[in-house]
Amino acid sequence: MKILNLCLAVVFASTAAHADGYKMPSFEFENIDGGVFNTRDWQGKPILIVNTASMCGFTPQYTQMQKVHETYGDAGLVVLAVPSDDFNQEKDTVAEVKEFCEVTFGLTLPMTTIAKVKRGDIHPFYKWMKEAHRWTPKWNFNKVLIGPEGDVLGTWGSPVKPDSRQITDLIKAELSM
Repeated sequence: MKILNLCLAVVFASTAAHADGYKMPSFEFENIDGGVFNTRDWQGKPILIVNTASMCGFTPQYTQMQKVHETYGDAGLVVLAVPSDDFNQEKDTVAEVKEFCEVTFGLTLPMTTIAKVKRGDIHPFYKWMKEAHRWTPKWNFNKVLIGPEGDVLGTWGSPVKPDSRQITDLIKAELSM
């Protein structure tokens, strides 16, 4: 019985809202430029998180990600690129990913180091999405929109572009635009 209660307490703690009402746990992502991003620092802002890959047929979506970042970033949106090689389409090193994205797409949006999003020792954010929301990326350029209160507002597959109305309408609503 003690083990069951302990398991239930762990599950409840990982899915319950924080004392301040924020619904998403705090996650750290390694910044491709060094240091870390902590999602708690973005509390109160919508966050569009996209698992990316440099050698994918959907890689041109970096252009739309940058456009969304430039259009809504000053109003509070955070667009976070999370490179991953889980589908065998990412470059070998963080330096190669960074150079490719800067030179090819002129990216200035926040980007993490290469992370696991589906297989193996997956990043805690993606583990939370899988366990608490029954969602895992099916391919590169899957998108998750987190609302200012930490709610998962939507998830989209690769074919849905980051600047599609179904995503930007939600972003605008969260930013009261």
